[in-house]
Amino acid sequence: MHSSVVPVGKANLSASDVLAVARGSARVELTADARDEMAASRARIDALAAEPRPVYGVSTGFGALAVRHISPELRAQLQRSLVRSHAAGMGPAVEREVVRALMLLRLKTLASGRTGVRPLIAETMAAVLNAGITPVVREYGSLGCSGDLAPLSHCALVLMGEGEAAGPDGTVRPTAELLAEAGITPVELHEKEGLALINGTDGMLGMLLMACADLARLFTTADITAAMSMEALLGTEKVLAPELHAIRPHPGQAASAANMLAVLAGSGLTGHHQDDAPRVQDAYSIRCAPQVAGAGRDTLAHAQLVADRELAAAVDNPVVLPDGRVESNGNFHGAPVAYVLDFLAVAAADLGSIAERRTDRLLDKNRSHGLPPFLADDPGVDSGLMIAQYTQAALVSENKRLAVPASVDSIPSSAMQEDHVSMGWSAARKLRTAVDNLGRILAVELTAAARALEIRRDAYTSRDTDPLAPATAAALAATRAAGVGGVGPDRFLAPDLDAAAALVAGGGLIAAVEDVTGPLA
Repeated sequence: MHSSVVPVGKANLSASDVLAVARGSARVELTADARDEMAASRARIDALAAEPRPVYGVSTGFGALAVRHISPELRAQLQRSLVRSHAAGMGPAVEREVVRALMLLRLKTLASGRTGVRPLIAETMAAVLNAGITPVVREYGSLGCSGDLAPLSHCALVLMGEGEAAGPDGTVRPTAELLAEAGITPVELHEKEGLALINGTDGMLGMLLMACADLARLFTTADITAAMSMEALLGTEKVLAPELHAIRPHPGQAASAANMLAVLAGSGLTGHHQDDAPRVQDAYSIRCAPQVAGAGRDTLAHAQLVADRELAAAVDNPVVLPDGRVESNGNFHGAPVAYVLDFLAVAAADLGSIAERRTDRLLDKNRSHGLPPFLADDPGVDSGLMIAQYTQAALVSENKRLAVPASVDSIPSSAMQEDHVSMGWSAARKLRTAVDNLGRILAVELTAAARALEIRRDAYTSRDTDPLAPATAAALAATRAAGVGGVGPDRFLAPDLDAAAALVAGGGLIAAVEDVTGPLA
């Protein structure tokens, strides 16, 4: 269980910290060392602001307008204008958890002392998070360079008492009213503070961290559903032997194979591929399940490495270095994050694709080794799970489209000053859809595999023992307990599929299996 308070200071945040604040009710608390570091770097910014020479972000305009030196009396207006003009997003509001992750990660960078903002700015952002006030951030507006400008600007606008925000109950109300109720005084931005609030990769990183957590759950889920399908199709578990995977030493592949082997331990159905309709080998979607899911696991491990590195970063431009120098840089470019967001979408698409092939095999009487057509109760009168596979195929098809990378595109902006952008925000947004779709795809395989196992159990000649592996029996019981119906005449199917999707999303399937197997990878 994560602590209900997440300290934000010079120490790095963890992925679990971000999830606790974004998805849970964890509060944030600025540490004393963060306040000291911010005060010290702010003194350096104040000194530069008093000098006659122009310093980017302190006493100049921004982007292509950086050539203009801004006089002291206009600098507060400059910061206000920057935030207001950059809060130019359009489209539907993004999810609350995304906005909370975005704000926490920006707060983390402010607290590093590398941005030169006053402690007051960070304290106000922390107060907004703790009050459950969520700025309304729009779907479109970020090119992922210089960071997530538009989304972060919508958040910064709320700190100023402007823009759109939702209260703890999710109702959008006037921002000034929400702040007043929470006892929060809107800030007036000083030199560089507007820029520091909007110049980071925080949105795409927050979505990457949440996608990594979700995909870790889904990869384990896929190993369970693949094992259930293998058992229902009377496949051989010999292909899961550790020594076979040791000679191709990809760690993700070995982990998936070990998971499947653990789930199938004690099965009376596997290994019967030579019985009534002999076959030398199982189809690729069965035999190669660990290779495909394992490749996805290794992709996820790489993405988590990139996310950890980005979590350790302080992204702003310019930055206040530990020695007091204030330097311009390009660290706000989202390419490192964008690439892995796109890579994960490829892995999600392929994992969904192989799961759909297993489902189709379970439903086809010519390839299911004795199962009824479409797992129907009375084939011809009943259609069984025929159209569930259609739905699954539609989701798989969409995920293939979403696997087209966003990060290979770039549209120059800011009068060609920002002439190569990452599109990392777009990569993150489509990955969220792909991850949701993958959960539904696996839910359809679960529904089909559970029904097929039930049919195998009912047809088993010996009533003295359960032919199912103890872990798959537990998965079947959890599926039925979740409200996913079993064999019988056709009924309204959508609620069954929704129940299966909820079981997958909530981690209940994994929990039921691990009660038997112990922890899976």
